[in-house]
Amino acid sequence: MLRVQRHLTALLLAVVIASASWPGLTATEHAEVTKRRASERTTFTDAEITDGFFRIVFGAEFHVSGRVDRIRKYEMPVRVFADSRAKPDRRKEVASVVEDIASKVRGLDIAMADSRKDANVNVTLVRDRDIEKTIRQFYGREQAAKIVKSLEPQCLSGFRKDDLYRIQHSDVIVVVDAGDFIFLDCIYEELLQALGPINDDDDLPWTMFNDEVQMGYFDIFDQYLLNILYDPRIRAGMTKDQVKELLPQILPDVRAWVTKVNGLKPD
Repeated sequence: MLRVQRHLTALLLAVVIASASWPGLTATEHAEVTKRRASERTTFTDAEITDGFFRIVFGAEFHVSGRVDRIRKYEMPVRVFADSRAKPDRRKEVASVVEDIASKVRGLDIAMADSRKDANVNVTLVRDRDIEKTIRQFYGREQAAKIVKSLEPQCLSGFRKDDLYRIQHSDVIVVVDAGDFIFLDCIYEELLQALGPINDDDDLPWTMFNDEVQMGYFDIFDQYLLNILYDPRIRAGMTKDQVKELLPQILPDVRAWVTKVNGLKPD
């Protein structure tokens, strides 16, 4: 996979873009997800979780302008609208993924919306051959040309934030006709990145936010990261030092929740 983040600034709004592309996969969704769950690592030290959080939530793989050393997250309910522009129609799969994320991240209020006007996360589902045209519609011809030239993406997510680093709106574009497993892998990663953890790190082998890792489901390590990010004690705009002071209080609560919701054995 290949992913990159870009920051665009217009007035006081900063836009962060993340994307992914893959080599051709032929395995079915069920077999691939089952295989990955069977070999998934589920036990992590506090140091590993903390290191992963700072690597993925702070910074960006590539940025043009604007600071990237602050917490970026929604501080309002998140409502997702899926716009299907191609076959197969995967809106039910999007809804299932959103429901799964909602059940796994305790501090996040996320659900589907009935219309685009009621949503602050828009998921656009397109054919592979229409991805470039769709990117141009969202980001303009000049920026789209840079994205396509660099990435040849099959999915893309981006968000804009205000001057207090609160995410205001996210857009996710996903190809629907590249296979079931690819779609699952893509929709999970892009929806989660649209919530704030925008960086990738190739040194973390147990996260989907790694160019070389494909999951197709919401893995345990990334549940730790999202639950820390959406703990109400973590606020948009916080620095690394501010977060470090809070983590000893937050980590035990996050551990207990992730253990409970996944039926894991307590450490």
